[in-house]
Amino acid sequence: MSDQQAYDLETLLRELREIVDTARTMPMSASVLVNREETLELIDEALGVMPEELRHARWLLKEREEYLVQARRDAEDIVEAGRAQAERMVERTEVAREARRVAQQVVAQAEADSRRLRHEAEDYIDQKLAAFEVVLERTMATVVKGREQLQAVVEPLPTELPDHHTGLESMYESDEPAVYNQDDR
Repeated sequence: MSDQQAYDLETLLRELREIVDTARTMPMSASVLVNREETLELIDEALGVMPEELRHARWLLKEREEYLVQARRDAEDIVEAGRAQAERMVERTEVAREARRVAQQVVAQAEADSRRLRHEAEDYIDQKLAAFEVVLERTMATVVKGREQLQAVVEPLPTELPDHHTGLESMYESDEPAVYNQDDR
C-alpha cells in the first residue's frame, strides 16, 4: 500500500472528525447537527480505502512466510554443506559440529525474525482497526443521538387562550378578594 493511500484513510477520518467537531450544536444540548449525506459519504470512502490497509497487512504476512521459507532453505543448504564436508573430512568432526551449530543459529534467528514480523504485522493491524473502531463508534453515537433528537415530538404551545381565561384564576382559589385593602384592617 502506498503512503498516499494511508494518508487518504487518515485524511478521511480527520475530515469526518472535523465535521462532527465543527457542527452546529442543538440549543441547550451537547448534541450537534451534521450533514448526514456528507458524513455517510466520508464513512463509505474510508471503508473503501480500508481494504487496502488489510491487503498491506496480508502482504507483510506473506513476506514473512517467504522469508521463513528462504531462511529454512538456507539452513538446509548450510546443513547439507556441513554433511558433505564432514563426509570428506571424517577425521575433522569439529567441522560437522560447527556446521550444525551455524545451521541451528540460522534457523533460530529465522524463526525469531518470523515471530517478530508476525507480531509487528498483528500489532499494526490491531492499531489501525482500533483507531477506526473508535472513529466509527463516535460517529455512530453521534448519528444515533441526532436521529433520536429528530424523532422527538415537541407539542407546540397554544397561541390563543380561551375567552374566559384571565391568567389569574389559579392564583386565588378561595372567595377572598384578589386585592388587599388597607382600610379593612
